[in-house]
Amino acid sequence: MEYRIEDLAHHSGATVRTIRAYQDRGLLPRPERRGRSNVYEEAHLARLRQIADLLDRGYTLASIKELLEAWDTGRGLGGVLGLAVEVDGPWTDEKADRITRAELDAAFGGVPDEAAVADAVSLGVLEPVPGREDEFLVPSPQELAVAVELHAAGVPLSAISGHLRELRGQVEHIASRFLDFTTEHVFARYLGHHPPTEADAAEAASLVRRLRPLAQQSVDAELARAMRLFATRHLRQQLDPEQPPAREEDTESVALPASTMRAVRGLVGDGNASAFIAAAAEREVQTRTLDSLTTNAIKKNIVR
Repeated sequence: MEYRIEDLAHHSGATVRTIRAYQDRGLLPRPERRGRSNVYEEAHLARLRQIADLLDRGYTLASIKELLEAWDTGRGLGGVLGLAVEVDGPWTDEKADRITRAELDAAFGGVPDEAAVADAVSLGVLEPVPGREDEFLVPSPQELAVAVELHAAGVPLSAISGHLRELRGQVEHIASRFLDFTTEHVFARYLGHHPPTEADAAEAASLVRRLRPLAQQSVDAELARAMRLFATRHLRQQLDPEQPPAREEDTESVALPASTMRAVRGLVGDGNASAFIAAAAEREVQTRTLDSLTTNAIKKNIVR
């Protein structure tokens, strides 16, 4: 197939101006000149589609140029695209679902709430389905089910949205730290040169598959530990309301090294540093108390 530039724009979805800009930047080979016309071929259309795909994956034009140059010199692009597909793929086994507006209203008590629906759309909990005003895509049915249960328990929808926003910020921080950690200690050796070789990109894609579940497993384990710690403390306070509150003389400010505080903030964020330190101290006290009780019990048995 041969195309004029207007035909190439039509088939690729790019504008004539964009095609010429890609040529000027060296992203797209020059067309063949035949008389007064420029003639493009299937290779130009394929290249435009490659560029569009990489742009959709978040690559800059400068990075795309490096990747395409690697492809043109025989170093391969398949490994890099395979890595991109692996990273862009689903990070959960959960499948998206759909829900009608009537089903949504019924799940939340049967009373329509336009503000709550708009809030859910802005958070991405619901996504409008083009051409279907009464239907929504639900990317995470589990997340919606949690909201339904909380609302049934008496939590206002505005409070649920606010909690999700706060939770999302904290989880995004955890995800960012996990990526920094794995990049520094795992992926740096594969992606430290641009563009990576075909073999390195393929190996990195394999590692993504292996490490994909680790972030969620770590968060699940630590969330279970923290919930057990704080829920037990909270229940004890609720069941023993006569327990006197902590006196000022029972508390003490302890100066920690600046390096320690930086490490804690880098791990859990500024807003959670105090709670993290308090929880760590309490856990240490509990451990030492148990050690002391065990030691005393052993001594008593020996004396007997």
